[in-house]
Amino acid sequence: MKLAKPFLVQPGEKARLHKRDAADTLGISKADANTEPHIEELRELQDVLYADKRYALLVVLQGLDAGGKDGTIRHIFSGVNPQGCQVTAFKEPTPEELDHDFLWRVHRVVPGRGFIGIFNRSHYEDVLVGRVHRLVPKTVWSARYDQINDFEKTLDENKVRILKFYLHISKDEQLRRLQDRLTDPKKNWKLSLLDFREREHWDEYMAAYEDALTKCSTNHAPWYVIPSDHKWFRNYAIGAIVNDTLKHMKLRYPAAKIDLSQIHLS
Repeated sequence: MKLAKPFLVQPGEKARLHKRDAADTLGISKADANTEPHIEELRELQDVLYADKRYALLVVLQGLDAGGKDGTIRHIFSGVNPQGCQVTAFKEPTPEELDHDFLWRVHRVVPGRGFIGIFNRSHYEDVLVGRVHRLVPKTVWSARYDQINDFEKTLDENKVRILKFYLHISKDEQLRRLQDRLTDPKKNWKLSLLDFREREHWDEYMAAYEDALTKCSTNHAPWYVIPSDHKWFRNYAIGAIVNDTLKHMKLRYPAAKIDLSQIHLS
């Protein structure tokens, strides 16, 4: 996991987002960052994960608008078997979801053993949006860090391995991407007025992310701050970390459930 170490938020240490370069590539060139081997390897690893059925993998993607969550999913997981992968996008809570605790809607879609689950946004919205827009009092959202840690620990103890990626882009890069969506008719559909309104809260979101990553990066559910100004490097880094995590699970194909010696084909 050599590529993962520079981006890991060490448990017990501050995330220090302001000191992390969103354009960092660790000196790796675009020509050397070929993601095709990662995509093929992930396809093979997913096949074993699905057959093994001892573990699940939950990949959490968080980031500001235009950070690249959709692009990450589209690229890295392009080779996986859809039968063994599920993607959940968390939008504004429904009335039914608001009638329950904030983790209720999350627990319902945690992947089962053998599956890869991808969260496009996640339970962390409740300590990000909820905090920035004062949807709940500080006493409520501040208590959620411990609740999230307990929830993720429970998942890990039940064989759900968790990877959390914060897609770290600069304010200038976000502006460039929003302008690109504004001027390209093929990308207009991605825009909403909320994207521009949320940008006005940049500093507040940075503070909220800083606390969330600092308080909720644990040994069993680590946070990685992935430099994402360069899309190619973002894909390369996340692909490598996902595959390394799966390989460390020591996955294996199970033995046949029947006595193969008794089968004779004619």
